[in-house]
Amino acid sequence: MVIAIVASAIYGLVVGSMPGLSATMATALLVPVTFWLSPIAAIATIITASAMAIFSGDIPGCLLRIPGTPASAAYTDEAYAMTRKGQAEMALGAGLWFSAIGGIVGTLSLVLMAPLLAEMALSFSTYEYFWLAFLGLMCATLVARSSPIKAIASMLLGLLIACIGMENPAGTPRFTFGMTDLLGGIEPIPALVGVFAVSEVMRAMASAEPPKLPKRKFGSILANQWMLTKKYQKPMWRGNFIGIIIGVLPGAGADMAAWVSYAMSKKFSKTPELFGTGHPEGLVEAGASNNASLASGWVPALLFGIPGDTITAIAIGVLYMKGLNPGPTLFTENARSMYALYLIFIIANIIMIPLGIVMIRMASTVLRAPRASIMPVILLLCAVGAYATGNNLFSVGLVGAFGILGFVMERNGYPVAALVLGIVMGSMVETNFVTSLIKSDGDVLPFFERPVSAVLAAMTIGALLWPLGVWIWNRTGGARLQPRGAAE
Repeated sequence: MVIAIVASAIYGLVVGSMPGLSATMATALLVPVTFWLSPIAAIATIITASAMAIFSGDIPGCLLRIPGTPASAAYTDEAYAMTRKGQAEMALGAGLWFSAIGGIVGTLSLVLMAPLLAEMALSFSTYEYFWLAFLGLMCATLVARSSPIKAIASMLLGLLIACIGMENPAGTPRFTFGMTDLLGGIEPIPALVGVFAVSEVMRAMASAEPPKLPKRKFGSILANQWMLTKKYQKPMWRGNFIGIIIGVLPGAGADMAAWVSYAMSKKFSKTPELFGTGHPEGLVEAGASNNASLASGWVPALLFGIPGDTITAIAIGVLYMKGLNPGPTLFTENARSMYALYLIFIIANIIMIPLGIVMIRMASTVLRAPRASIMPVILLLCAVGAYATGNNLFSVGLVGAFGILGFVMERNGYPVAALVLGIVMGSMVETNFVTSLIKSDGDVLPFFERPVSAVLAAMTIGALLWPLGVWIWNRTGGARLQPRGAAE
């Protein structure tokens, strides 16, 4: 267990620090390794590697102005401005220190929220689970940074892919085109590895090599962090809170939390004019927020099997593979596993500090590694991992096909996170919908009669109609409320 945590921590730090290699890709490449680990050790590797990768993405952003992960992109310019002012140690130390604090606070939210919600969820029936899964899909399209139409299109494509095979309530072959390999459906793991890892390799091939980092020596990394903690207490706690809330939203993730927190920090700051000039306030809030969202994203994943982000989407597949099926009974039947999971989160964020300091000091060596030697290794790991999941070459072909699909979607502005959510949650939506209709003998009224089901239905329909309402407001009411001069 200890060896798995330390090894995955080092792996996550190295992968996250390399420009273009995301925390999600690091997690996806770990899946084949989890086959040979115990359930707790397998989840420990995912938790540790993802937390480390989210932090280490700050290193190339601060030193090269190239974010290592999407979560680091929100404050890359700010961190790089601090480096140009000779404050690289303070910027990197802030990313490390407040990421660890955010991760621990997010873990405490997981410890407090999950068991309370599990007790409530024990009374859920298939009607509530259907609306909950549907609401998760709608939330994923609302929080997407791209066009809502493109997000919905990606989600629908994911649902279509989830329909392939015989694993449906009717037990009839769908979209198999006579291929026996498709009768079992599309496994989420090959799809996730292809979309997040192979597509990254293709993007790296299509882009220029990042500049090499010159060798440099760093001073004390944590020298000024206690001073920043006392000075920016309010932004730090606000970042933790925003990260927890956004983490619970399906499909949002650490990058959304970082962008929202950095924007909020600038809005409520007493000195907003200093943002962009090398001001640490935004780093404090966004750094705390992105790691806080990682832990809280496990709340819907463990309770309902609904991924809070793309990392927990991969984790859900590993949980099912290891017999730890997500659901409220997980907290009663496998209570020891849950306590172990909480402890792993705390350990991962504590060891992040010493290992992170070592990684920062080794950054000039790691970031000088040639891309041409890294990408073939990643592609080989993808192929080996895909073969291990199904023990056939068809899975390898699936990984390649989804890699091409992910590359094309990203190039055209279609969010792959919504696609992944559709693939992971498609069977959950369909199974609960069909089962509910069978129980009610085809009557749709029970979907709205139960109190919790009615509330979830209202929220889901509101989320579904929100883009339409905004469009109508902009075309009618919003235009009429403008002053005459503004309209002209």
